[in-house]
Amino acid sequence: MSQSTNAAALRAALERYYEPHLRQTLGDARAIEVCELDGMDLRVHVRFGFPVGGYQAPLSQALRQHLAEEGYQVGLSLTLDAEIEAHSVQRGLSPLPGIANVVAVASGKGGVGKSTVAVNLALAWAAQGARVGLLDADIYGPSQPIMLGMQGERPGSRDGKRLIPIAAHGVVAMSIGFLVDVEQPMVWRGPMVTSALNQLMAETDWGTLDYLVIDMPPGTGDIQLTLSQRVPVAGAVIVTTPQDISLADARKGLRMFEKVNVPVLGIVENMSLHTCSQCGHVEPIFGQGGGSKMAQQYGVQLLGELPLDARIREEADGGCPTVVAAADSTRAKAYFDLARRTAGELARRARDRSLTFPKIVVEDT
Repeated sequence: MSQSTNAAALRAALERYYEPHLRQTLGDARAIEVCELDGMDLRVHVRFGFPVGGYQAPLSQALRQHLAEEGYQVGLSLTLDAEIEAHSVQRGLSPLPGIANVVAVASGKGGVGKSTVAVNLALAWAAQGARVGLLDADIYGPSQPIMLGMQGERPGSRDGKRLIPIAAHGVVAMSIGFLVDVEQPMVWRGPMVTSALNQLMAETDWGTLDYLVIDMPPGTGDIQLTLSQRVPVAGAVIVTTPQDISLADARKGLRMFEKVNVPVLGIVENMSLHTCSQCGHVEPIFGQGGGSKMAQQYGVQLLGELPLDARIREEADGGCPTVVAAADSTRAKAYFDLARRTAGELARRARDRSLTFPKIVVEDT
């Protein structure tokens, strides 16, 4: 065969590679930008719609193995980059200026570790190369200032109208906890809470973001429903534990997002397994397989099974969450994998096309 035929055959082989984070082949994803053969060396440029920091080496290895299985023995030089686009939101809403994607992290009930998941998801995306913001939407019990190690910080303002978010560990964050004393109770009714959250979101100078992660209040009441209807959300992540009582409430959260046409990107099973620090025995303290069964029931992805580990709690309480405090650890890898799967699932969704069409203005002349 000629060199050009070989190059075409190699490209076809690469296009058959199944990318697990996108759940489709590279060909279906149209991810291969360049595929050129120089002698026995193949030069490939791949572009994904999710952050790719730290993914170059494992993808290179996987592609080499795939080509070998296809019967090709060539050298591979991989260039990998990302183009994160805005994705569709609820009908009647438009993406926020400068913010490509709003991702809500929610739970049907409190106490399942939702805020810990939200902050580690945001920090993992930032570590993987994305521009990320974090909005703490829990007015009654804001926890992100503590988890980010920014308790006592106060946001400034350049123009007296918009707040400058607090920067920490590579993300920018806003929370009611930055604006009130730590021991001050928020004795507010629903409309006041909703108004405050709208202000925190709309009157914060977020800059340009690939993702804005919203740490939603727990539950499925009026506040959560109003937020889901008014905030342009590209996708939601439901956090649960394996136990039946948590799963029952998580189902309510998932159904709420379905009712307001917010796509659910998947389920995160938190506190999945506990490994004894003394003997290494692994035990499913809160049950086993609940998140997987729920994902199958509703036809969504199981995005991650996160460990029950005292160090995760200690790191969050200490203001330096796991993906920052112990980036090379096994427990941090679970969050990095979760971030990659979540971003990959969002990348598969319909893109927002509003910016591709000109605005039509009708004037009286």
